[in-house]
Amino acid sequence: MSKSLHLRQATPDDIPVIQQLAEATWEPTYRSILTKEQIDYMFGEIYTAEALAKQMQEGQFFWLLEEEGQALGFASFSVKEAAGQVYKLNKIYLLPQTQGKGYGKVLLEAVEQEVQRRGAAVLDLNVNRYNQAKGFYERCGYRVHLQEDIPIGPYWMNDYVMRKALQ
Repeated sequence: MSKSLHLRQATPDDIPVIQQLAEATWEPTYRSILTKEQIDYMFGEIYTAEALAKQMQEGQFFWLLEEEGQALGFASFSVKEAAGQVYKLNKIYLLPQTQGKGYGKVLLEAVEQEVQRRGAAVLDLNVNRYNQAKGFYERCGYRVHLQEDIPIGPYWMNDYVMRKALQ
């Protein structure tokens, strides 16, 4: 990691920063694969201050990637199956202007190292079946494990579950 990059665990005090990052990343990330209505609905379900606080209380760990004090992106992870030592990367987003500079790999590898430190043998993530990020995850060693369609309100998330063995 570059000397100017800093990774830290987010606290409830960082919820406004997470919201600002999500606002800057969601629409550009999903506009080509989801309707504006679906993006707005899902954003409203996942990124209100109350929803983020609840996610933190229920065991999601949020990490912020910063450069010279400026937040560039965030990731969150949680235990998926304790007995199977499976963790889940719930979110990973970077500001659009930072994409393609290696920051995503830095953030993803930091999460992999942290969950491994916590006892994970496997890290799963969901990615929309039409999201170009699938190629990024494949280059980082993830493989499609299964497909799932998840209802969220009146909409569906049509995802691949991708998996990487960490040990």
